[in-house]
Amino acid sequence: MRYCGEILSGYPMIDPMPWKTSYNILRQICLVSAVLVIQSASVVAVFAKDDLAEKLARIELPPGFEIRIYAKGVENARQLALGERGTVFAGSRKAGKVHAVVDQDGDNAADRVYLVDEGLSMPSGVEFMNGSLYVGALDRILRYDDIESRLEQPPEPEVVTDAFPDKKHHGWKYLRFGPDNRLYVPVGAPCNICDEPGFAQIRRIFADGSGMEVYAEGARNSVGLAFHPGTDELWFTDNGRDMLGDDLPGDELNHAPEPGLHFGYPYCHQGDTLDPEFGKDQSCSDFTPPARTLDAHVAALGLTFYTGSMFPANYVNQLFIAQHGSWNRREKSGYNILLLRFDEQGKVRSSEVFASGWLQGQDNWGRPNDVLQMPDGSLLVSDDQAGVIYRITYRR
Repeated sequence: MRYCGEILSGYPMIDPMPWKTSYNILRQICLVSAVLVIQSASVVAVFAKDDLAEKLARIELPPGFEIRIYAKGVENARQLALGERGTVFAGSRKAGKVHAVVDQDGDNAADRVYLVDEGLSMPSGVEFMNGSLYVGALDRILRYDDIESRLEQPPEPEVVTDAFPDKKHHGWKYLRFGPDNRLYVPVGAPCNICDEPGFAQIRRIFADGSGMEVYAEGARNSVGLAFHPGTDELWFTDNGRDMLGDDLPGDELNHAPEPGLHFGYPYCHQGDTLDPEFGKDQSCSDFTPPARTLDAHVAALGLTFYTGSMFPANYVNQLFIAQHGSWNRREKSGYNILLLRFDEQGKVRSSEVFASGWLQGQDNWGRPNDVLQMPDGSLLVSDDQAGVIYRITYRR
């Protein structure tokens, strides 16, 4: 419509009828065009809203469960963390932003999304402890103190440590404080397949950044850590290497009850498959096998053990995993929430798809990234493709 203004302003405002008539006609055309633009914009907005609702209706869940939008406009939402006052923090990878999501009126839907920081290097990992937000941004861990009281004007972060590698390939982080009050941080391999010292590890540090040590090795690209609520032992997902075909190797769920274990990468994959290049003169029996081999290329990321009371009792202490979805498989896989069930001995007994529908045929409209249990027992799911956070509930 800027062009209508330019044309009209250029018309000579004189009395002769031909000029006046053509001016009025053009003015009417511009006014009609403006109305049509406004109406079409409203249609697009309504369509976008209805489109998301339509897509959400395609999500399949077990009977009694339902899924709704908890927060929109959370650009590239990845790992989630819960503050002491109920604020949900979300990291991102490509967006370089950290958001804070607030439900001010307690209706279980976000009222406001705050921007905590931006311009960061892949701040995917977030964690919260003692009033402070911790953010993993490539080679450093940042800390935002008293953050829930300062969302309107977030503070400049303190650098907890900048001692992590600065290579971007698999350099994004996932953060988790353990029962020992130490922060566990994966360090992904800077490649698809390579043997480079100081990578493919899970490290841990004290909250002040001191005492960095390697807790586990042979983890190619872990983007999900969780501690079992009964044993306090570490479980983590790991993404298998590419370029060995559509079905090899599987992603992994690994169990690290103690430090010093090696989970095979780059020598052995999924506990039983030697790498064609780095597996020579190696034996898979020399490494710790996965607790569960998952499907290949599903990109198993965030995970959480369920400890709430909203879901049926047979979900307690079972494990939810967000499967982000394959990026180069001929037939796409993943794009769902997986549920793993355990036996009385604490071993994985079975797995089942808990939530699906983000993949329709070979078209995906969303990618689950992380799962977070809320105090009421509901389950939040971040989606870095749709830029939203979902809330899954159960109604008896």
